[in-house]
Amino acid sequence: MSASSKTQPVSALRRVATALSQWIDSDYCPDGAEKMRAEPDRVDWVRVMPFVFLHTGCLAAFWVGVSPVAIWTAVALYFIRMFFVTGIHHRYFSHKTYSTSRFGQFILALCAGTTVQRGSLWWAYHHRHHHLHSDEADDAHSPHVHGFWWSQIGWITSRRNFPTDYTKIKDLAKFPELVWLNRFDLVVPVAFALSLFGTGWLLELYAPSLGTTGGQLLVWGFFISTTVLFHGTGCINSMAHLMGKRRFKTDDDSRNSAILAFITLGEGWHNNHHRFQSCTRNGFYWWEIDPTYYGLKLLSYTGFIWGLKPVPQSILDEGSRAEHASSIAAAERAALVHPEFSSLKKVVPAAAAFAVATAAAAQATVPKKADAPAIHRDMTEETHNMTKTNPPPAAPSA
Repeated sequence: MSASSKTQPVSALRRVATALSQWIDSDYCPDGAEKMRAEPDRVDWVRVMPFVFLHTGCLAAFWVGVSPVAIWTAVALYFIRMFFVTGIHHRYFSHKTYSTSRFGQFILALCAGTTVQRGSLWWAYHHRHHHLHSDEADDAHSPHVHGFWWSQIGWITSRRNFPTDYTKIKDLAKFPELVWLNRFDLVVPVAFALSLFGTGWLLELYAPSLGTTGGQLLVWGFFISTTVLFHGTGCINSMAHLMGKRRFKTDDDSRNSAILAFITLGEGWHNNHHRFQSCTRNGFYWWEIDPTYYGLKLLSYTGFIWGLKPVPQSILDEGSRAEHASSIAAAERAALVHPEFSSLKKVVPAAAAFAVATAAAAQATVPKKADAPAIHRDMTEETHNMTKTNPPPAAPSA
């Protein structure tokens, strides 16, 4: 047996052992994080087994059943944790669009950990990298480079995307409590799942009329809600670069979509965000719904966060000009696509000119009526004139 054939099983076992260790310690990289990031894209099936388990756990709904409490718990936790994704992972840790205290950012990181989308520092590192290389070859989840499904779900299963490059997030890496949460990123999700099971168990014990169980809240509130949450977030990586309108001319193919904004609580205004990343709101104009911003605004009234960064007026003006130019371009394209309507350009102005000329001629030929004092004069003056022209009758003589 050759030396190379002997080293292959050892290398495979070492890779498996590394992947198993990374379930617990995400920063464990015996060969160095740089070497791992330099590897080609491929799925690490051992490392992603927790991710596979999350999806297959949804099938347990056939065994635990369903109840109104379980369904509404799943729906509520989807939207609450989508706010954690968009308002904390994205708008705080990735872009620092508002401020909070050191204790406040630790609480934010704990809340964001319940989304089961790795640690906040890992999330911020990859998102900042995305903005630097959006829709380029180095963009880990560009649908134009890697295809739809890889940008939606495949990229997170690739071994090269597991490590966190702390040199790219030095403003966050200086806090050891954040690094700890990022390194042991399964602690918060496991605690969250157990809390849901415990809550369901207590409801089953002390409020049996609700018809729910610990298993139901675990499956619906954690597995199903979290899986839908992941794919809702993934829609921004994939669909927000494929569907919607482009208001701003950015270097990528980011787009604005009201549908995606509803699914992700305001993240669908992706072209806005890629034009100016440093503001707290993604919906730049009042008609662009942005529930994440509304929630952060309400939270700022408590003093827990502050310093929400506005959209500069210059960006708003640029967007208005772009919308105007887009409307003109659309009208010109319509004239080319539907030349049969181009005759209206001649008919409508001619008809309008004829109408104006007719009205002017009619006004010139109609004689001007005399002023009617009883109508046009002030009624106080008319009363005074009547008093002078019609004096009161003299008193009768004795």
